[in-house]
Amino acid sequence: MIEPHYDWQVKNVDQPSDEATKLADALSVQPMVAQILLNRGYDTKEKAEQFLQPDLSQLHDPMSMHDMQKGVERIQDAVANGDHITIYGDYDADGVTSTSILYETLDQIGANVDYFIPNRFVDGYGPNVAAFERLIEGGTQLIVTVDNGVAGNDAIARANELGCDVVVTDHHELPDKLPDAYAIIHPRHPEGQYPFGGLSGAGVAFKVATALLDEVPQEMLDLAAIGTVADLVPLVDENRVLVTAGLQLLSQTDRLGLVALIKEAGIAPERLDEQSIGFGIAPRLNALGRLDDAAPAVELLTTLDEDRAEKLADLTEKQNKYRQKLVADISEVALAQAQDADHRDHPTMLITGKGWHEGVLGIVASKVVEATGKPAVVLNVNTENGTAKGSGRSVEGFNLFEAFDGQRDLLVNFGGHAAAVGMTAKADQLTQLQTGFDQAAADQKLADQPKSQLTVASEMSVSDVNEDLYQQLRKLAPFGTDNPVPMFLFKPSAVQNVKAIGADGKHLKFQLADQNQQLNAIDFGAGELAPVLQSAPQQVKVVGQINVNVWQGRTSMQVMVKDLAVDGLVISDQRTQKLRAEMFQDADATYVFFNQRLYEKLQSQIPATANSWLLADAKRLGEVQTPTMYLVDCPAQIGDLKTALKAVKADQIVSYFYLKESHYLLGMPDRAQYAKLFRFVQTHHDVDVAHRLNELAKYLQIVPTQLVLMLQIFRELEFVTITNGKLNEVKKPAHRQITDAPSYQKRQQQIETEKQLLYSETADLQSLLTSLITQD
Repeated sequence: MIEPHYDWQVKNVDQPSDEATKLADALSVQPMVAQILLNRGYDTKEKAEQFLQPDLSQLHDPMSMHDMQKGVERIQDAVANGDHITIYGDYDADGVTSTSILYETLDQIGANVDYFIPNRFVDGYGPNVAAFERLIEGGTQLIVTVDNGVAGNDAIARANELGCDVVVTDHHELPDKLPDAYAIIHPRHPEGQYPFGGLSGAGVAFKVATALLDEVPQEMLDLAAIGTVADLVPLVDENRVLVTAGLQLLSQTDRLGLVALIKEAGIAPERLDEQSIGFGIAPRLNALGRLDDAAPAVELLTTLDEDRAEKLADLTEKQNKYRQKLVADISEVALAQAQDADHRDHPTMLITGKGWHEGVLGIVASKVVEATGKPAVVLNVNTENGTAKGSGRSVEGFNLFEAFDGQRDLLVNFGGHAAAVGMTAKADQLTQLQTGFDQAAADQKLADQPKSQLTVASEMSVSDVNEDLYQQLRKLAPFGTDNPVPMFLFKPSAVQNVKAIGADGKHLKFQLADQNQQLNAIDFGAGELAPVLQSAPQQVKVVGQINVNVWQGRTSMQVMVKDLAVDGLVISDQRTQKLRAEMFQDADATYVFFNQRLYEKLQSQIPATANSWLLADAKRLGEVQTPTMYLVDCPAQIGDLKTALKAVKADQIVSYFYLKESHYLLGMPDRAQYAKLFRFVQTHHDVDVAHRLNELAKYLQIVPTQLVLMLQIFRELEFVTITNGKLNEVKKPAHRQITDAPSYQKRQQQIETEKQLLYSETADLQSLLTSLITQD
């Protein structure tokens, strides 16, 4: 059995209410789509039409935002006076698009303007005192922040001392004490009246641009769309308008840098959608700021020089590939560390390393969370200054900020929110930090947190999926936060053509099959599940989104898997002729052995938290409960296997059935070999078989292991004696059948056991194991 990661909440939109049916008729959509709209609060024709048909007329009046009038007038005064204005941005995709929007706007109205993007590693996030001082010393007379500023009290106070006004434009959470800025333009300011608080930094900058130009700057909608999607703000209300219109512009943008970047990313402009931004454009823009200076990203977005645009796009692509390699390399070490004896038993993950690039540790932390289901902090230890710096990501129901807020005596710097934090810790206090992290898990009752819920629109069969349905669902796009893509539950009669694909087999590809119809499915990052699905093809349930795949001009439907489950007992056929260390990394499993020597040899390979079960200790061990049972070696007889299967209760069985030498392949000695040995014994005396067995085997042209068996049989039938290692014949032995010897019968049993366990088809093996479990 494989449990799903989420608690599936099936809404049965395929059984629409009367209200949904009426709404569907009014909107000319499928009833299923109307039911989804109703479920999301669009319960009138007017609300639904506005949602389904977003346009620029739905944008709110920018002047209703707090301090917009005041801030715009201050900027206009600076433009009129020829004052030097600096746009102070941020190094992520939202920050560089915000900067680009306001920079282009001010340049358009004749301002003396430039921009400054703080360096993540030098200046940190937000207003920096030293950076402000440098800018003002260099001639800046007005600073306008974008995508930051509401927490910049010290830097803004210093700017005021130096006679430089600061206009803040931001969208982040407002602290208890706001800075003494000339103006704070913010959609959620408590003294403001703005009707929508979910704008991104780029969204706020776009509203400022609208106010300055006294019209909607449609040529900047592409930038607003990128920033909005990249920052994961709610894709409803005004953001839906910005992204919908922005995607239309983006597909035919004449921004030279974006044209080059889209080409580098391999995105087809005619199929460009919100996922193209989220997984293609935004990560590339983010890569610059994660690894070094993000200022080239603004130049990329605003340049009018085609050669420069191509060079910057090439730089961005190279940095993104380097970022991907860093993430892959660090993640490999971090995930291995998460499973080692010092970490796996903790309810929280504090992962550390040396020489790790700090700009990608947030991504690595997310991968650790995904792999372990535990909140994780990943830190790079700097032995020169005695600090450990990095990022953390949380799981639902656990407040990561609260977990470390009470440990500030162990931290040099710290900030963030419930889901993500950044910190610099004292390197010699990491043990205490882990202790406090674990205590926070206990205090917040992390172990008692239920699974995160996943809303599932309805159950669906393979035959229901077609391009018309996909196009109907796309009417609800663009998808994102607060407007998730509809998920559907599939219970196919079987899955087939299961394979691990991609680099190192990281991804899982298979087909859902129902009544001779197939539907492709792909689950990114789940390649390790391929053997499980292959072993239980009729026990799989899948939740995912319906999508189209275009390959070499051909369009086909597919399911992008979000979660899956495998019901009942899973028997995974991983029979092997070689045991490797990576086969013994399951910290929660039970490893079953039938051979004591192999059991003793491999104990050092088995995780401390895993169980080892040896047939010889079966009575002493009693019954064992385990998620996964690994049948490491091959038993000598089926009865031994039955004993193990009755004693160890598991949701999943993985069969390695390792055997150093196969008796089945070697077979039984033939009559001629027995006769050859018998004649030799009659003509030789005191043969030192204890020391010269291999010589004898070579002389007789019999495989040594076969010769050992034959000597055992002859001894048991009293054809020979072996005393002190010396072999002699027995004169006139009684006539007995070779098959009467216990060793012969035991070997025959071993051969039959190997035939069933090692050389059977997977289906036959699964059937045998299942029958042994159910037998009384």
